[in-house]
Amino acid sequence: MYYLAFLRGDTSGMEQQLAWSAGKPGDEDPLLSAQSDTEAYYGRLAKARDFSRRAVDSALRADSKETAALWQVNAALREAEFGNAAAAKQGVVTALGLAPGRDVKVLAGLALARVGETARAKTMVEELGKSNPFNTVLKLYWLPTLKAAIDLDAGNSAQALVFLEAAAPYELGEPPPIQEGTLYPVYLRGEAYLVAHNGTAAAVEFQKFLDHPGVTVNFPLSALAHVGLARAYALSGDSAKARTAYQDFFALWKDADPDIPILKQAKAEYAKVK
Repeated sequence: MYYLAFLRGDTSGMEQQLAWSAGKPGDEDPLLSAQSDTEAYYGRLAKARDFSRRAVDSALRADSKETAALWQVNAALREAEFGNAAAAKQGVVTALGLAPGRDVKVLAGLALARVGETARAKTMVEELGKSNPFNTVLKLYWLPTLKAAIDLDAGNSAQALVFLEAAAPYELGEPPPIQEGTLYPVYLRGEAYLVAHNGTAAAVEFQKFLDHPGVTVNFPLSALAHVGLARAYALSGDSAKARTAYQDFFALWKDADPDIPILKQAKAEYAKVK
């Protein structure tokens, strides 16, 4: 009901679900974390951090350290994608300190890869592969995504694209541990095409986020995809579409915290589009 309200732009409906969950162990924390994603979707990062903190605290009160760690590492991954490397690294440390389980390590490894901590990310990938040899979701979705993220950080776009082929049949799914779909393989594939200077192919990937809002719902990558789309159009020489995509992002983030690195980058890039 919360996610349906989000897709309908029904703020009061989301608030009703949050209010319903208040004080209910096992119900309160996932809704608080969902609200953190909603705040982040609109660039309200300070509020997102507060809701994530409350989600972690709620899970701990319910005596669920693993869940608390998931909400913590979800916040860390968000910081990584928004360009806040220090906050992402600290969030990973905190999450692993709470409960260093498989699901937490998956998202921790991805966050680390996205901020350039590739040596630690590689170690996690190796550990996850060895300890979970028969986990289909891990083998066909998350490990290829993690490996692609590591290669992308090194500028190896061709190898990243090879790894992402394994996840292609499943990329529109909603694999645990995240509550909704992420389209992470799609996002990284789009970024790989940008690195390879193939704007047309990159645009196809980022457009998938706009075409499948019911999969990603409020996951912050679906907001950042507008920036990816704008970069793709700019790279392919379509300035008009690039400007429109940037403007769509700025409209979405009209109330965003002004100091978010990816927002600053997008504004600087927009100023250069003729």
